[in-house]
Parts: sequence; structure tokens; C-alpha cells
Amino acid sequence: MGLIESIKENAKKQLKTIVLPESEDERVLKAAQIVLEEKTANVVLIGNEETIKADAASCGASIEGATIIDPKLYNGIEKYVDELVELRASKGLTKAEAKEIMTTEPRFFGCMMVRLGDADGLVAGSNSPTADVLRAAIQVIKTAPGIKTVSSAFVMETADGKFGDNGLLLFADCAVLPDPTSEQLADIASSTAATASSVVGLEPRVAMLSFSTMGSAKHPLVSKVQDAVQILKDRNVDFAFDGEMQADAAIVEAIGAKKAPDSKVAGRANILVFPDLQAGNIGYKLVQRFAGADAHGPIVQGLNKPVNDLSRGCSVEDISNLVAITATQS
Repeated sequence: MGLIESIKENAKKQLKTIVLPESEDERVLKAAQIVLEEKTANVVLIGNEETIKADAASCGASIEGATIIDPKLYNGIEKYVDELVELRASKGLTKAEAKEIMTTEPRFFGCMMVRLGDADGLVAGSNSPTADVLRAAIQVIKTAPGIKTVSSAFVMETADGKFGDNGLLLFADCAVLPDPTSEQLADIASSTAATASSVVGLEPRVAMLSFSTMGSAKHPLVSKVQDAVQILKDRNVDFAFDGEMQADAAIVEAIGAKKAPDSKVAGRANILVFPDLQAGNIGYKLVQRFAGADAHGPIVQGLNKPVNDLSRGCSVEDISNLVAITATQS
């Protein structure tokens, strides 16, 4: 069974409710049909009911079983508005402004559903920039306790099974933070460990990557990673981690044993935390192309409740797969 099939099986065991706010996109409607047929989640579509049903019929999507909510007709809208006013009180948001946002911005409405427990997660981005999706998520759902950083991870699924856990590794951060601080790197490590456990079912072993292994080089860029490792030690986190280390020392047992003989992670890492976005983004794309690996993600992490962002060039299958991943995160 492949990774996505395994994730979908897990999603079926405890059905979650996922919001799809971009119902104007026919790909979303077709993906909703797949999700409902596969029974990987309950689906909530945001928008005018007549319009959504007409659009679904026009593109040949069967959305029977989905819940459709029109924010302008929603009985609980005042509760949502009041909650947003309270959340944005420091910014001086008025009730009238909050109501305008809640009734015209489906991503904000959907995130409020998740915040207040009326849904378990949200998937958006097929019809909007990443910045719009993350803005709604950060302002409404906020970050998880003890975490100040929103980041992302890719689950890399390689065919030969040589590295990580039977070919599965998580790479972070490859999509959100350009130049993370030491504290942010520590947050990324913690969030990715949680993703590995909840979504992929792995026992996390985190390598904090650098061009140095255990002090073999001295440079401010190395010090940043070393400081992140110390922060994780001070936090007394409940997962295995080590660093700083080079990529080969992290994933090749013989090299790990030589360069970091006392490490319980070196040579066995299944999570690679890159020192910055350039390294992470380049790294995952090289592995994807050179090794023919499947790159699942980016999975947004560090939020108090799950919200995931799609590429605007995504396929119907991408959307339905990300719904299943989001369900397992919750």
C-alpha cells in the first residue's frame, strides 16, 4: 500500500469534517465527489447553494452528501462575527468590518468554522494565493501552543526504500519561511515531528542539517543550527533529534557512524530540517527529479488546527489527497 492509500485508510477510521471554501472552482467540486465516494471525510462547501449545485451539475460532479453553507444565511454568523472582533481587537476591527469579512471571505468563514469546532480542518488555495490562505489561518486559528512558527513539510516517498523509513522522509521547511531563526528552526523540527507521527505514522528522528557535522566547521550559519539544537534540548522535546549534521551523515548509516558515532539519529534520520528555504526548496526538488520521488505537500504545520494550502495549478486528485492528509492531521 502506498503512502496516500495508507493515509486515506486512516482517514476513513475516524471521519473528520473538512471545509472546502473555494466552491467556485470546478476542481474543488470534482474533488468533493471523490472524497465523498471514498469516504475519507465529510465535506463542507461554502457559498450560495443554488450556484454550487448548478456549477456541480454543469461540470458533472455529484456532491450529494456534502453540506453547503451560505455565510450570508448562516444562523450562527453573529457568533462568528463576535469571535473575529475579539480576535482582532488589538487591530481595532469593528463589528461591521468583521461581518463584511465573515460574509464575503469564504476562507475566513471556513477558518472560523474550524476554530470554533464546527469543522476539523480546511483545504484551500486552488483559486487563491498562499498568502490569502495563510492570512486567514494565522489570524483566525492561530499557532499551536508552544509554537510561534507556521511552516511546511513535504513527505518524500522514494521507490528504492534505502533511506528514512522504507523510503519515507519528511523535508522541512521547503515552502514558507525564507530565513528562519534558531528558534524558528526548533519550532519547525517540533511541528514536523508531529506531522510525521500524525500523518505518516512514523516515529520521528530529526536531523538538523548544515554544511557542518558536529562542529566540523565554524561559521555563523552553522551556529544558527547549533543554537536550534540547544533550544530543542532546553525544551525537553519528546522526539529524537540531533545536529548539526550534513545530509549524508543524516541518512547514510556508514557515514553517520563515522562522522557522529555517538548520535542516535545520524544515519537513520527520517526528518530533515533544512537551515533555510533555499536549501529546503532546492533539496526536495532535486530528490523529486533525480530520484523520481513523490513529493506530497506542502503540508502546512504549526497551526492550532489543520489548514492546508493548494497550488493554483493543482489537480482534482491533489485536492482529494490533501483533504485526506488534513483529516489525519486533525
